[in-house]
Amino acid sequence: MAELATIARPYANAVFDIAKSGGALEDWSRMLGVLASTAQHETVSVLLTSPDLSPMAKAGKLGELCADEIDDQARKFLLALADHDRLALLNEIVAQFETLRAEELRSLDVKVTAAYELSAAQTDALVTALRKKFDKEIAIESTVDASLMGGAIIRAGDVVIDGSVRGRLTKLVDALVQV
Repeated sequence: MAELATIARPYANAVFDIAKSGGALEDWSRMLGVLASTAQHETVSVLLTSPDLSPMAKAGKLGELCADEIDDQARKFLLALADHDRLALLNEIVAQFETLRAEELRSLDVKVTAAYELSAAQTDALVTALRKKFDKEIAIESTVDASLMGGAIIRAGDVVIDGSVRGRLTKLVDALVQV
């Protein structure tokens, strides 16, 4: 996987630079999302992995499917990927682009998985603490997983904070086994 990330990085950086210089980060985010989600569709995925079509033909088909949602620059980007046989990197390029975009916008998407539904006060307190810790604007997505028994798991970028009862019990068991 690290190899894919390394190969995708120059493409993600290039498209980010294009989007940033044109003041179109949101538009590119949307267009790349459309391309990636279309490419992941079962039927389209089969088409894109077919050895019967050239990479340029594959890019052309994907561009046709997304014609109403992408502009000429996005089509050119798609053709550049195809020219170097890199269409398979589309998802990784999108992920890296979104990371660059979030850094540029100084925002951080945080996923909180809690044992119970978070109250508005708990969410506000969490946003305040995370904003102070990361010095970024925080966007929280919250889900409930009763198997945690209590507490929460917070995923903020590369940081994972496991404050769940299940996580603490697992650490305790591991420590007891070590003894």
